[in-house]
Amino acid sequence: MTVAYQLEEAGTRLSKTTVERRPLGPRDVRLDLKYCGICHSDLVAAGDKLGGGMYPMVPGHEMVGVVSEMGVQVEGVSIGEVVGVGCIADSCRRCQPCESGDEHYCETGFTLSFNSKDPEGRVNYGGYASDYVVDYDYLVPIPDGADLARMAPLLCGGITVYTPLKRFKVGPDTTLCVLGMGGLGHLAIQFANAMGARVLVASRSAAKRADAKRLGAELALDPESEELQEWVGQCDLILDTISNPHDLNQWFPLLRRGGKLCLVGVPTDQLQVFPALIVFGDRSLEGSLIGGIADTREMMQFAHAHGLGAEIELVQPDEIEGAWHRLHEGDVQYRFVIDLESLSND
Repeated sequence: MTVAYQLEEAGTRLSKTTVERRPLGPRDVRLDLKYCGICHSDLVAAGDKLGGGMYPMVPGHEMVGVVSEMGVQVEGVSIGEVVGVGCIADSCRRCQPCESGDEHYCETGFTLSFNSKDPEGRVNYGGYASDYVVDYDYLVPIPDGADLARMAPLLCGGITVYTPLKRFKVGPDTTLCVLGMGGLGHLAIQFANAMGARVLVASRSAAKRADAKRLGAELALDPESEELQEWVGQCDLILDTISNPHDLNQWFPLLRRGGKLCLVGVPTDQLQVFPALIVFGDRSLEGSLIGGIADTREMMQFAHAHGLGAEIELVQPDEIEGAWHRLHEGDVQYRFVIDLESLSND
């Protein structure tokens, strides 16, 4: 049996229990989990903020573990290999998005690594657990020598920012403004800087502005300062990582003609947009959702090659509730990661 931390109903406390994973199929691998990141979307799902919650629920979708068992049809994977699993646990593999490597836009709906049902109709339990079972097509190899705990948040947070940076061809000729200096923002700075872009950051926190410069931002601005006016019309892309309600209209003027504001943070409340700021500037409002398996694998290799990783605080399984509370209050710099070693010994 799998040792796990689960919620019985929306809004209840996590409790330690055991759950039953699906039987190992011919294409499946079993991972002994070592680390799992805590993502803001874990809190959203746990509170059923977007509806569709499946309970009892074991959250967690930024998993790093060691292959301990595998089915007879598994290829290219070895027992003892270190791999990751992100948000995607399965998809139809036949539609145009799947065939083009965008499984996260699967036309029949991809299977989430938790709070979702697999193709056989069984509920997926996530990575706040001792082990995990998944089809080998959805594994992400972790490079040799990588800091496993720092890699875990890249499986959601890292690919969430990497995908739009790649899609919009961020590079040496790009001026990027990152809104928000949190779990996503601090990763976006690192990736964009490694790609050669000029990076600006907007954050209300003086401490986080200092961190932004340490991580590679050329300039870190207070959104309330007059300094912001100097950047009107200067940015090619604004990456909005903020998950709370905020004013989008403040930022459109920073874009050049043809510039894009891309949402990767997902507030659960509606945001207001003044259309003239888009129309008269030939600008666009975009959105981006995580990324496909091929891009996630590419992102992981890029991160390791450039020495990138999440800034983390390691917590034990019995400290998850406290970490959730702190994350809700914004009291983390910049990602919590659960050390799951103790669960494997239970």
